[in-house]
Amino acid sequence: MPQLAAPRTAPDRRHDHEAARLAKRLRHAAGRAIADYNLIEDGDRVMVCLSGGKDSWTLLDLLLSLKAKAPVEFELAAVNLDQKQPGFPEQVIPDYCRARGIPCHVIEQDTYSVVTRVVPEGKTLCSLCSRLRRGALYAFAEREGFSKIALGHHRDDILATFFLNLFFGGTLKAMPPKLQSDDGKHVLIRPLAFCREDEIAEYAAQRAFPIIPCNLCGSQENLQRKQVRRMLDQWEREHPGRSESMFRALCNVAPSQLADPKLFDFSKLGAPGETAPPDTHAWLGSRSPGPGTGDP
Repeated sequence: MPQLAAPRTAPDRRHDHEAARLAKRLRHAAGRAIADYNLIEDGDRVMVCLSGGKDSWTLLDLLLSLKAKAPVEFELAAVNLDQKQPGFPEQVIPDYCRARGIPCHVIEQDTYSVVTRVVPEGKTLCSLCSRLRRGALYAFAEREGFSKIALGHHRDDILATFFLNLFFGGTLKAMPPKLQSDDGKHVLIRPLAFCREDEIAEYAAQRAFPIIPCNLCGSQENLQRKQVRRMLDQWEREHPGRSESMFRALCNVAPSQLADPKLFDFSKLGAPGETAPPDTHAWLGSRSPGPGTGDP
């Protein structure tokens, strides 16, 4: 005689309810980003870059869920770049995708040896590693005819990039939800742009994704990005909601309240009848001191 399943307890039902609410929030956030920035269009072939981390697994899972009810038709395929890191479990991603019926392609390129050989010991590996990965993924996307390249960057990645550029690069820029490559051949999309990292981590744990850690740079604790992330985490602990407020600021820019003459034409501001100022070089004379400097 078959045994009856044990009745669900109140904590079980509460856990299921919270898990369903979390999944709904993340789907809503991803759907809003797709709609707001027109990330996916009818007929798109979307290449989901799958590293095996929590973010890329969540990205693939949410896009699969949204695809079922999307107002447009589009294709999805997972693409993993096997960088030949020692000990990398190369069958984990293909096996998981096969079990779920997801088309999966593996690009084999030994970027690991290149990065570890070229970058001096103790120096940051991420910049070169990122360039090599990008080149391999762009080449594959062009060869296979993918119209969009989906990346798993989330809200907290975008904020961290903004502060990295602010503190160390002297520019106000972050990661846009949609970006065209410099050569105009590729469109990168970030459907998780409105998703919080802590919720992605919780979702990935609930879904029991087979997480593969990146050990290439995991021991580089002094990376500038890690410093910035620690700062943001501390701000959020001390002032809950600050990260959300800062992200809203990135979506609500007032060019006339900054100081970039390429972004806003300050030369046209003035009292009625006032003439436009002379050329910059007329004010500076024969020399052109940098921003914030002046002749004594």
